[in-house]
Amino acid sequence: MAAGGCRYQFRIALLGDAAVGKTSLLRRYVAGAPGTPEPEPEPEPAPTVGVEFYSRMLQLRAGPRVKLQLWDTAGHERFRCITRSFYRNVVGVLLVFDVTNRKSFEHICDWHQEVIATQGPDKVIFLLIGHKSDLRSTRCVSAQEAEELAASLGMAFMETSAKNNCNVDLAFNTIADSIQQALEQGDIKMEEDWGGVRLIHKTQVPRAPPRQQPPGPCQC
Repeated sequence: MAAGGCRYQFRIALLGDAAVGKTSLLRRYVAGAPGTPEPEPEPEPAPTVGVEFYSRMLQLRAGPRVKLQLWDTAGHERFRCITRSFYRNVVGVLLVFDVTNRKSFEHICDWHQEVIATQGPDKVIFLLIGHKSDLRSTRCVSAQEAEELAASLGMAFMETSAKNNCNVDLAFNTIADSIQQALEQGDIKMEEDWGGVRLIHKTQVPRAPPRQQPPGPCQC
């Protein structure tokens, strides 16, 4: 089967202000794939320019094996015209804020509205992520506040830490499971000109032609 036995490809984007830790979150998740060595500690990644792409295979809890195509988007305003062009081809969005950065939390509604304006209200699965939960002493956004915002926007909320590897796999697994459930229930439908969900077709492995036996000695 194509792509290591995957049936679907889901395109998922991480959106949020610059420096909230989207790249660190993604790298931690991709590095945590089965068979991948534990990542070495690394300095804070350089700011993302435009959009960068990652991928990971995932076996859903109740469903097929899927390929997640993960888009890491730049948070700086000067790159917004680039990142907006990708919104219409995603099925899942992790809205990420930094629990130590109040403005990044206050801007979540703006990021959410940008996607809705492009995709419509019923075509994208969202998950609100409060990142850098390990920085307890400098936190300025409470879990309760974030939960209330998530509820008002009709999505779930989760706190993560790439540094401590806290809830990183759970965040991506949760949104992938939600996408699969929406597909099964018909809330999300695949469309030919939409890249959010793609069916990866089975491919037949060509069988080698039978080897011809060399002619034996003449029996005349």
